[in-house]
Amino acid sequence: MSDDGGFLLCCDPLEPRAADPHFGREATALAARDVAVGLVDHDALVSGDAHAAVRRVPRDLGRCWYRGWMVPATAYERLSGALAGRGAELVVPPPRFRAAHELPGWYEAFAEVTPESVWSTWEAGRVPAPDDVARLVAPLGGGPGVVKDYVKSRKHEWREACFVPDLADSGRATAVIARMVELQGTDLAGGIVVRRFEELLGEGRPAEARVWWVDGEPVLVGPHPDTPEVHVAPDLSQVLPAVLRLGCRFVTTDVAQRSDGTWRVVEVGDGQVSDLPADGAVEKVLGALLEAAKLPV
Repeated sequence: MSDDGGFLLCCDPLEPRAADPHFGREATALAARDVAVGLVDHDALVSGDAHAAVRRVPRDLGRCWYRGWMVPATAYERLSGALAGRGAELVVPPPRFRAAHELPGWYEAFAEVTPESVWSTWEAGRVPAPDDVARLVAPLGGGPGVVKDYVKSRKHEWREACFVPDLADSGRATAVIARMVELQGTDLAGGIVVRRFEELLGEGRPAEARVWWVDGEPVLVGPHPDTPEVHVAPDLSQVLPAVLRLGCRFVTTDVAQRSDGTWRVVEVGDGQVSDLPADGAVEKVLGALLEAAKLPV
């Protein structure tokens, strides 16, 4: 067995002793390298039973990367605790996962290269009142904005639960935010985020690229999962300093050109829960992670 560290992959819900087919390419690549793999039951993890979730993780696996479905930061923390009881340790500790996964954790580092944003913690299911919304958006003034929670937006319900034509229109802003909160339901992550809208280049949808960073190095640039047919070559000269300021070991940045040609960061995420594109991406990213796992956290 390799000494390069281990990986955690989500198991197949129908065949728990095998990796979820969605992560099959990674399972195959890791097996070819003789890398230890533990299987995590994602359903058990997000339902709150972290100890059941890790029962198929080999004992004393050591330091490992998680490569699986998205999990809330609280569930990731429970995963870390359950793994410790089996002699395993996540390369990315829970505070660093939260920093990359949730906008309030990464915003300060990226403030110069991402739209101006405000946020507030919020309880899932609680309906925001106009006064709540007015206080939240006041620092942004008027003009268009977009609404999301700490992790995700409802961009596919753009007019209904994402885009506000004018933040000075408190009635419309309240309606859009309330609808986003309603649609997110119990999956509302952290709270409410409102971002200043910026016009991005692209035909119909912004022409975005997803960049994979391991220890501050851009190891892969590929298409955004929503537009796999769109390939762009971003200028990362202003993004690199922000990634280094954040200081998280494995992150992704979604970048696009603003209408004035400036490259902007649309979203940041923890790389462990971001989908890999095809075309050789698995070997590039897994190879970089195996090398990085040898280094101290």
